[in-house]
Amino acid sequence: MGAGLLMASGLSQAQGQMPLVDLSIGMYRIQAELAATPQHRQVGLMNRPSMPAQRGMVFVFTHDARHCMWMKNTLIPLSVAFADAEGRILNIADMTPHSEESHCAAAPARYALEMNQGWFAERGLAEGSSIRGLEKLPAPL
Repeated sequence: MGAGLLMASGLSQAQGQMPLVDLSIGMYRIQAELAATPQHRQVGLMNRPSMPAQRGMVFVFTHDARHCMWMKNTLIPLSVAFADAEGRILNIADMTPHSEESHCAAAPARYALEMNQGWFAERGLAEGSSIRGLEKLPAPL
């Protein structure tokens, strides 16, 4: 188990954008867009030309399951970390832009955190690391 946890320090929402939450894993802070509605989960990071280094997107699912992600209409390479209800990372997968290949959780997951490809590996974060603050996120719709 890693030393990291997520800290949700409130929500902010700019017009037309998903709410933002502050998270952390270990000593690394993340500002993540919150995808907690069916529409936000469906659109995700599609059609975006880039994403700042410390920015990501956290998907909050309505139930624990072996959720899968794909990259159709997604322009930037991403890494996805699937996490259980306690915020422990189950597995991390690198995803290729425009691919319809499914990347699935290794076990029932409640969350998925997408970051720029290589973000987790560059920081030595892997399966067993913990994301803090997920428990403070609003319930998904």
